[in-house]
Parts: sequence; C-alpha cells; structure tokens
Amino acid sequence: MKVLVAGSSGLIGTALQRLLLADGHEVLRLVRRPPTSADEVHWDPTVGSIDSGALAGVEAVVHLGGASIAGKRWNSEYKQEIRDSRVDSTRLLSETLATLQPTPAVFLCASALGYYSDRADEILTETSPKGEGFLADVTEEWEDATLPAVEAGVRVCNMRIGVVISENGELPQSMLTPFKLGLGGKLGNGRQHMSWIHIDDVARAFVHVLNTTSISGPVNVSAPTPVTNAEFTKALARTLSRPALFTVPGFALRMVMGEMAQFALGSTRLYPLKLIESGFKFNWTEIEPALRDILDS
Repeated sequence: MKVLVAGSSGLIGTALQRLLLADGHEVLRLVRRPPTSADEVHWDPTVGSIDSGALAGVEAVVHLGGASIAGKRWNSEYKQEIRDSRVDSTRLLSETLATLQPTPAVFLCASALGYYSDRADEILTETSPKGEGFLADVTEEWEDATLPAVEAGVRVCNMRIGVVISENGELPQSMLTPFKLGLGGKLGNGRQHMSWIHIDDVARAFVHVLNTTSISGPVNVSAPTPVTNAEFTKALARTLSRPALFTVPGFALRMVMGEMAQFALGSTRLYPLKLIESGFKFNWTEIEPALRDILDS
C-alpha cells in the first residue's frame, strides 16, 4: 500500500513510518522544506499550497501535526496558532484528496481527547458528546475540516489520541528531573483521570485502522485502562525508586500555566470502544510496566 504521511518526523509519525516500512508498505512524506528525495512531496499549509500532482497512486493518507498544546503559555496569538496549525492544514489536505482520481481509500487524521474536555469520572466512548471550552471547540473544527474527503467518498477516521508516553516525548521525560530529585508529586487533588497510551500501541492502532475497513469516524486511541494522576505519580515514583511526597496545588498551576493548566488538571477517561470491538489487542494496558519499558529504552 502506498501511504502518504504528513508529520512523519514527529513523535507518532516516526514510529508509524517505521512500522509501515517494516510491513512492506511504501511511504510518501509531506514536507514543508524543499524535497531532497523521491519519497518527499512539498506542501505549505500556511499559504494553501500542495504538490497534488505528486500524489498520484496514493492509497492511504495519515495526517499528524499541529502546534504543541503544551508548547508554551496560551495567549491569544498562540491559541490561534494551535487552531490554525490543525484546521487549515487538515482542510487543505482534505480538499486536495477529494480532487484526486482515484481518491485514496482511507484518510486517518489526528484528533485529540480534548474533544471531550474535563468530564470527571464519566467513561467516554466515541459516541459521547463534545465537551466545552477552547480545546473542545478547536478539536471539533479540526475534525470538521475532514468533511471534503468524507463527501468525496474517502473513509475518514478522526483519531482522538490520548496522552502518549514515549522515550522521546514530553511524558514521562518532562517529569524525570523532579522525580529523580525526590520532588515529584501529584497535580491538584490527583483524582483527575489521565487517558494514556504507549507509543508502540499508537503506531499499531493506526495500522490496524488503516487495514480495518469497518472503522470510520471518531476513534479513541488510548489504553483501555486510564489512571488517575495520583496513580500515575505513584507508578512513576516506583519505577524510579524515588518518593513522591509532594502536591502541586491547582491554583499554583493556574498561576504558572494560565489557561493551559486545564490540560494538567482536567479529567478525561477514554474507552477505546471501536478499537476493542474491531479486535485490536493492546500490548500495554498497565501503566507501570509501560513506564518501565519507556525508561529502559
């Protein structure tokens, strides 16, 4: 299968590309710089340009990208960047796919658990309604940007990805220093749910959905066993053989992080119903073994 990947150099894109190539697929990469090899195609979503002529024969498309939610403090300018980097690029790619003859069979577009927002202990499947707030609104617009491809008959899946744990990602790397110093601890009351997934299972889930024609629409991409922040804190502390005695008060996080604190303090308890019903088997369902595997890497 010839697979076009946008965001191939990112955390998920790197893992997915490695798996696709190992399975014998051909990978074509969308890049914003001038192409340097035959497997690269130029595009620039900021000005709405893409070399559609180079996409002939593409059978599947994966779009991964967008400015980091945790990249910096949210001001009006950065919130606009978060929105534009997702919505504009997705719309450009979706509209382009709709013009190809033949159209690709499937389009997997990254989405996020932010669609549901802070929902306390509620178990959230793909049929759960949208939440409220900035991230929920952006995610809805992001998913709606795939509609041109849907209307052209492409099977579209909006991959609502949980918190990815990886040796090269923000979790758990951003927490290692304070925990190794014995300064680790829970955030707020620690009762908020964290829907996590091991990077290997993310890549495997994408390949599974690419190959499973019965799946379309929103897909929760997270382990079926979310943990609370307190449980995650204890698991990381045990993995590092360090205490975790401290608590970072919610008000302190809000003072330092501003509106972005909702990402750390909000509770989102995903259940990957479509993946499980379609026969996908997670390799990592317990947080402590998953953390040990990542840290051993």
